[in-house]
Amino acid sequence: MSTTSQSPRPKPPAGTSARPFDPATSPVPAPPLLPGQPPLAIVVDYDGTIARTDVSDQILLRFIGEQYSLDDAAWSAGIVGSRTLYTRQVKLIPGDQAEVMAVADAQPLDPTFAPFVSRALELGVPVEVVSDGFGFYIEPTLARLGVPKVPAISPQTTFDGRRATIDFPFGHPQCLVCGTCKRERVRAHHAAGRSVVVVGDGFSDRYAASLADVTFAKGRLIDLCRAEGWAYTAWSDFTELEAWLELTVAAWLADPASLPRHANRPFICGPEVWGPGRTDPPQG
Repeated sequence: MSTTSQSPRPKPPAGTSARPFDPATSPVPAPPLLPGQPPLAIVVDYDGTIARTDVSDQILLRFIGEQYSLDDAAWSAGIVGSRTLYTRQVKLIPGDQAEVMAVADAQPLDPTFAPFVSRALELGVPVEVVSDGFGFYIEPTLARLGVPKVPAISPQTTFDGRRATIDFPFGHPQCLVCGTCKRERVRAHHAAGRSVVVVGDGFSDRYAASLADVTFAKGRLIDLCRAEGWAYTAWSDFTELEAWLELTVAAWLADPASLPRHANRPFICGPEVWGPGRTDPPQG
């Protein structure tokens, strides 16, 4: 989804508390940091980043049309959370996976992602794809692109021929705003002892970027980083990231202190800020 605005940063509700979420309880824990590996992980958005378009948006535009435009405007304005929208929208798309997958298959992909992933894995740097979209198209399209097997962290959309349903295995258990809690994927790699690189293009990446140690941004994510005062590097394709990674790992091998260090930052979202059980971002 795209946006031209961002929701204001809320203040913590008075008298609320939230039990800390343990990243190790994720269905896909971050891999342990082994001796000799660079303490670095790369978290990559899918829609608008690996795919040249927002695939979920294209699916919704194709099948629900005007309702998609209304929903997207509400989401972009920070009025409604993605988990609420997807739960409602999935009921309106066809239950025939092949029909919906045809739209996803028609979307262009960045061919430089596959060699980037191959090189990162050779260097011992884990890469995972983290999406707040429908998700079902990610693994087949990555395989078609020739990407080595990496975790695909996303909502799970399933089809039974009559209807589609969606589940959120990577949503935060106490904050119900986002379908996938991207900030917790960053925290999972931090907990494993790594600094985290976030690569993205838009509004759904802001909560991951808020905790990232390095951010590569394009599109609306650049605007968000500028508005928040977060450091970022603009990018256009993964050849640039591969060159950066080569130089960064070489520098780390020569001097381990050269790697960008993880620094704790305050939360800007989630139950620690908003209180538990929220389904939409707070207003005002």
